[in-house]
Amino acid sequence: MSAFTIKDLENLSGIKAHTIRMWEQRYNFLKPERSCTNIRYYSNDQLKTLLNIALLNKYGFKISHIDRMKPDEIHEKILSLRECEAMQERIVNELVKEMIDLETDKFECCVNRYIQNHGIESAVREIIFPFLEKIGILWQTGHIIPAQEHFVSNIIRQKLIVAIDGLPTNSNGCSCMLYLPNDEYHELGLLFLSYLLKSRGAKIIYLGANVPLDDAASVANTLKPQMAFIHLTSTSPNMQFDKLLRKIHQHMPQLPTFISGYPTCCYHKEVPANIYLKRSYCEVVETVENLEHSPAF
Repeated sequence: MSAFTIKDLENLSGIKAHTIRMWEQRYNFLKPERSCTNIRYYSNDQLKTLLNIALLNKYGFKISHIDRMKPDEIHEKILSLRECEAMQERIVNELVKEMIDLETDKFECCVNRYIQNHGIESAVREIIFPFLEKIGILWQTGHIIPAQEHFVSNIIRQKLIVAIDGLPTNSNGCSCMLYLPNDEYHELGLLFLSYLLKSRGAKIIYLGANVPLDDAASVANTLKPQMAFIHLTSTSPNMQFDKLLRKIHQHMPQLPTFISGYPTCCYHKEVPANIYLKRSYCEVVETVENLEHSPAF
């Protein structure tokens, strides 16, 4: 992708659009180009520059000071950040840059290094989920080309599957069915849920992505899971969350179903009795850690 809007920069950097415009007027580090219709757009390099500047500014460097730095000095200051959260944000920004440039080897090496040092669960919580949240809005608005999305998703997917396969199977554990409804294909969050549940001794029935509710209900009637999990990373434009909740309840009214992910964060209407919305990673983990105390029992 060669052009980002100012809204893209806001979503990826966390810096409000009006602040970006103010920085453009006062400083020299960011100079947007203009389309033939005079609309601002920003290059890959300008996005990378803004990500670095936003990180340094967040951790104590004044914008006027950053503006006087040369690129090598900015890079050196980024690497010198030692706070745990700052280091994680730096790595997330690196993943964004490597995705944009289709640097598959660098992206995979970065993920591998973090997994080796911290473990798969910490890697997903601390860098992969924040990365997916940053680019999730770009996925939904079509500002990421398919090649970028595919290579990122496949690398992360491979790491999760290897981690899941390495866990022991507990045939006597709490039986959990995991699936995504029709037209939902982003299963990275669902795979991580599978890892969390299996690592805590649950028995997994993994149906995967794009599962018609009739099929999910048929499996539930046959295998009798004790609960179901859905994690929505990036919903289709036509998906109506209200309607989805009603249909899940209609098809499987007795099956406790836990739904997490992007659409749950701003949904505050009443939900059917057997459905439980988990609006954050912490809420998901709390549910997984306390399976025996869940509403299913």
